[in-house]
Amino acid sequence: MLYRIPCLFLVFMFWGSGHGGPLTDPHPSITDQQLFWGADQYDFSVVLRAAGQDCFWHFAHYGETFYLNFMVQWVTGVGHDRHLSVTVNAPSGLLVSQVDDAKGQINFKAKETGFYQMCFNNFHNRFGTMQVFLSFGVYYDNYKDPSIGKEEEKKKKEEISKDLNNTLSFIEGATHKVENSIFHMFRYYSFGRMRKSADYFLLLSNSQYITWWSTALSLLIVTSGYLQLRFLKSLFVSKTTTEDEKPRC
Repeated sequence: MLYRIPCLFLVFMFWGSGHGGPLTDPHPSITDQQLFWGADQYDFSVVLRAAGQDCFWHFAHYGETFYLNFMVQWVTGVGHDRHLSVTVNAPSGLLVSQVDDAKGQINFKAKETGFYQMCFNNFHNRFGTMQVFLSFGVYYDNYKDPSIGKEEEKKKKEEISKDLNNTLSFIEGATHKVENSIFHMFRYYSFGRMRKSADYFLLLSNSQYITWWSTALSLLIVTSGYLQLRFLKSLFVSKTTTEDEKPRC
């Protein structure tokens, strides 16, 4: 009886390894377009190294609005050039938009469905890093859930014919309008926060600049005053003379 226990253990082990493997496709019945559908936005800061480049990708559907806002917050190094080169490429690799400035906005209607590439180049500063605040995303003016299939469309037609879904359709349209307004409100809020953070880093940089220069000038004034006193004191040095020696100027 005891020899059957190891055999059963091996059977269960092999059976579990064959049926309990990792799940490679968490949503097998959902396409990429349905999975990435919906208005979204992201805002964060990224530090670009000297003469460096960072790229990000974001999904957008055909006909929807893609937007990108960026602003340089602070720059270190010798040149302190705040210009940033930004390029946006379509999923096919075509250049959609390009901006070379310290801050900018990019808005366009997506002509292709897929992942759009955003690249940020700091080649203006060969020996300095910079921090950039980013805010990008997509929003949908005419919202339509792609999960609605033909069966639901038929049901809608039947409901329209029976005049039973007028109230539901009105509530749904009003809800999507409110969601769109809230989305744009947070979008402009993030842009205002971006400007506020850039102003804060600018004030902090100016404060440090003024503090260091004030300290350096104060030390220069004290040192020059001390050297002047030493020089004037050396002019009035008097030596003791005897009867044979005569004082000289």
